[in-house]
Amino acid sequence: MENILWFNELTIKDIPKVGGKNASLGEMYQKLTKKGVKVPNGFAITAGAYHEFLKLTGVDKKIRKILKGLDTDNVRDLAKRGAKVRQAILQAEFPESLEKDIASAYKKLSKLYKKSNLDVAVRSSATAEDLPD
Repeated sequence: MENILWFNELTIKDIPKVGGKNASLGEMYQKLTKKGVKVPNGFAITAGAYHEFLKLTGVDKKIRKILKGLDTDNVRDLAKRGAKVRQAILQAEFPESLEKDIASAYKKLSKLYKKSNLDVAVRSSATAEDLPD
């Protein structure tokens, strides 16, 4: 499973893997760079990496337990359980394998731009956002 995908690899078809913003950045990078427009390269951390994080840390099981018997019509219960899920994610120790993948991609990007401490923008990109209803 790929945890990192580069903008020069991404197309709009990759929305399920990296979300709408990242897929669009990949499209822009590929199409505009060919026309001489300077678009910075970058990388996306995949939805697969997120699922791997959940599995490696056991948070996936905690989430299933928290959500068991959920009444989606009960807004207070939804909020309470949502807070518990967030806490489970925030308290999990970040897996070393994912940390290495992300750090390696950052080092590669820094090398590409010949800067040892390259400033980057970090954007969230959900796999179901910005899609037609």
